[in-house]
Amino acid sequence: MPNDPYDIDSSCRLPAQLRFLLWLLGSWLAVFTATRLTLLVASFAQAEATPAAILGIFAGGLVYDLAFLAYAGLALAMLVFLLPQACWGSGPARRVPQLLLFASCFAMLFVALSEWIFWDEFGVRFNFIAVDYLVYSKEVVDNILESYPVWPLLAAIGALALLAAHRLWRPLGQPAALLGWRRRGLLLAAGGGVAALVAATIGQDFPRPSEGNTYQRELAANGPYQFFAAFRNNEIKYGEFYATLPAAEVATLLHGEVAEPLAVFAGSEAQDIRRHIDNPGALRRLNVVLVTIESLSAKYLGVFGDARGLTPNLDRLSRDSLFFTNFYATGTRTDRGLEAITLSLPPTPGRSVVKRIGRESGYASLGRQFRAQGYDPVFLYGGRGYFDNMNAFFSGNGYRIVDQSALPKAEMEFENAWGMSDEDLYRQAVKLADAEHAAGKPFFLQLMTTSNHRPYTYPDGRIDIPSGEGRAGAVKYTDYAIGRFLEAARQKPWFAQTVFVFVADHNAGSAGQQDLPVENYRIPLFIHAPALLEPRRIDRLASQIDIAPTLLGLLGFDYTSTFYGRDMLRDGDWQGRALIGNYQHLGLYDGERLAILSPRRQMRSVDADAAERAVGSDDPLVRRAIAYYQGADHAFRHRLFAWQGG
Repeated sequence: MPNDPYDIDSSCRLPAQLRFLLWLLGSWLAVFTATRLTLLVASFAQAEATPAAILGIFAGGLVYDLAFLAYAGLALAMLVFLLPQACWGSGPARRVPQLLLFASCFAMLFVALSEWIFWDEFGVRFNFIAVDYLVYSKEVVDNILESYPVWPLLAAIGALALLAAHRLWRPLGQPAALLGWRRRGLLLAAGGGVAALVAATIGQDFPRPSEGNTYQRELAANGPYQFFAAFRNNEIKYGEFYATLPAAEVATLLHGEVAEPLAVFAGSEAQDIRRHIDNPGALRRLNVVLVTIESLSAKYLGVFGDARGLTPNLDRLSRDSLFFTNFYATGTRTDRGLEAITLSLPPTPGRSVVKRIGRESGYASLGRQFRAQGYDPVFLYGGRGYFDNMNAFFSGNGYRIVDQSALPKAEMEFENAWGMSDEDLYRQAVKLADAEHAAGKPFFLQLMTTSNHRPYTYPDGRIDIPSGEGRAGAVKYTDYAIGRFLEAARQKPWFAQTVFVFVADHNAGSAGQQDLPVENYRIPLFIHAPALLEPRRIDRLASQIDIAPTLLGLLGFDYTSTFYGRDMLRDGDWQGRALIGNYQHLGLYDGERLAILSPRRQMRSVDADAAERAVGSDDPLVRRAIAYYQGADHAFRHRLFAWQGG
């Protein structure tokens, strides 16, 4: 007689609980494989899917899938093994494992659908962005509801899950032996050991080297595994994962990067780039309207070669403004663009400063510089400012906040998941400008639009593309709203003394065959002040971090700078560069070559012909990149760009 009353060994079949668990894990593995195959078919050309590449994708993918299932299997085993013995009989209690089977099937299909939607939007598996989206679930859920037929899709998933659970239960419901408590404990201990081994040997970047085709590496990943790995590593310490240089060398290189005529360094330590800027010419207390436009890649504009006629107003603006043709976003998210424009800071790995809750305020921002000159800086956002921690960031760095939640419904003609339409936003800007002008004060308004974002909806009757039909319509409406805004502004007494800046927050998509496809980061920049500035085309290579010093230089402000950017309008032969990155890879582009810094202290160079090769820290471009990113990380951790004014 067995020592454990539940040790029943009268059948040659696997014990019921173990059989149930293995079927669940096998089903998950099948869904992961089907998802990978579907994504591969959808991205076959971009992935350069040769037979060897496909073999590598599925071999690497199997490692990732099994790694995730090592964790998921342990959690499922605890749940399955705790079910009472009666659940494996023929009575009503058998409904409990049946319900668990249905829930598991539904979860599998839901994850697969979610991966497809995320891939469709970003061209990658779940990553740091997906983790962030959980924090702002209302906007994300509303956006998905407005972009996809969610309820029919969920109903279809439910029906498929019910069918799958019914079919799977047929073999699972057959009589079988039961595991006793002792064997369950031994299996759980073994599962815990496997999970610990996986945790020690398989990280977020295993087995995917940094070099090579990005699509291949993303296809080999496992979405849920990547999600939890990104959740665990949402802030990355530069010095622990990236190539470094001695602090003295970083200080020398950084000072060389930001030095300019009439600038005197006044930092408290070697890597501190704080300096006094004495701009030539008279101080001009001009009005400034800085418009940050959602997802406006350069490729959508006619002036950059698009033949669809989506941007007649911006194309006209390129002839009437300072038009920067060789200008790049620092990142792929709104918070990255706002960080670069407001703080003139390179995109350090992990979270942007905007979203580092508890450490997002007190910096020498563009808004604080304007406030020190007697302005009342206003951040005007078309959505709700708690998204991406915007309200906390801007209010903590010298701005007054006006967002969607601060306005009565009657003042918004159109809203979608992300906020009010661009027309509504611009009407609020004109209203604020009128009030400041009537009070005899110069104004600085920093706007953030929302209309050029999925679900791509906007007021009817404005353009010839119906609302909600895709990106082209959203771009054309964005351009239409800008045209209406400038038309209204021209009728105002403050127009002649106002500088308008139009720039994208980030590009519309960064997926490509490389980790940092440079051309995808190109965005437009216009500085428009027809009564004050002679229009011209500026081809100098530059970055979003250069906007703040350029704007303050244009107005003749003398100030203490912690900015990593340069005044793009200053004469001189300083070496242009663009800093681009995502949450993991960091790049410096000099117009011909791109240096990429990646975790595990990897360094690469991408040449003009897209040839990629490993390089060392003796490469001059790599050294410049390390100086920017290592220096910016050091400055953040030691608050070297904190505001020290009144």
